[in-house]
Amino acid sequence: MNHQDPRGRAAIGALATEARNPMTAHIDTLDSVDLLRLMSDEDRRVPDAVAAALPEIARAVDAVAAARARDGRLIYLGAGTSGRIGLLDAVECPPTFGTDPSEVLGLIAGGEMAFVRAVEGAEDEEDRGVADLVAHGVTSNDVVVGLAASGRTPYVLGGLRHARSVGAATVAVSCTPSAAISADADIAIEVLTGPEVLTGSTRLKAGTAQKLVCNMISTGSMIRTGKVYENLMVDVRPTNVKLKDRARRIVVEATGATDERAAAALDAAGLHAKTAIVMILADCEAARAAELLGSSGGAVREALTLAREG
Repeated sequence: MNHQDPRGRAAIGALATEARNPMTAHIDTLDSVDLLRLMSDEDRRVPDAVAAALPEIARAVDAVAAARARDGRLIYLGAGTSGRIGLLDAVECPPTFGTDPSEVLGLIAGGEMAFVRAVEGAEDEEDRGVADLVAHGVTSNDVVVGLAASGRTPYVLGGLRHARSVGAATVAVSCTPSAAISADADIAIEVLTGPEVLTGSTRLKAGTAQKLVCNMISTGSMIRTGKVYENLMVDVRPTNVKLKDRARRIVVEATGATDERAAAALDAAGLHAKTAIVMILADCEAARAAELLGSSGGAVREALTLAREG
């Protein structure tokens, strides 16, 4: 039996993500509670599979943190479910970490409309992955994270190869062993979630695993680059009532100040929680707090150390 396609990639039917799961062969005979229990049992395998890949995920976090230090970007690249997961992670970074939308990008085969409506065939051309990265000016400062549960999506393969050719750091995230995209990346993250509850439906365990990995890469790299103080989102962008209230509570939690003092500091800091925290803890005005943060690369702990030393 031929398990390779003409380009040397594993044939689709031979992939671990396409295998039938013997534990769920009778799922169509179960009532709702029992079928959900079976799904839940399978889902429990995902965190362990992610944990097994932590050393490689940590390397990806370090690579993104290093890129951010040189004004590089985190760029997710994927098709279908994988592309939607990368795009979802990207769009959550600005409100969570106060980043500019250009700092974390999510590129999906078929363009942004493919997020809400499948664009059939878009993932099958390597040139599309190249074209999308070229259009966004990928450089050696960036990190490109290719997401493909099957580990063989042509759109992602083409993009990763182009990214490497221009000197960008590359990361491959897949859910199959010895994935094709692993060979085209500096860092290969293979999260082996096994056969799906529904054969080949990688929006299930594989999708959950990829979401967890993206959570770790973006959150970990933001923590490493001063976007978090203690376990607080101190760079949160308060663009609505809920987030303004959260910013006030963050300042209270970080400083022990009263609600009134925290609110006053936030107002003086232009609603920037990080600046308000330094104002209170270093007992200084907003301009001085901003200066301290600028000198410390935006890290609150380092800013407070500078305040004590100065």
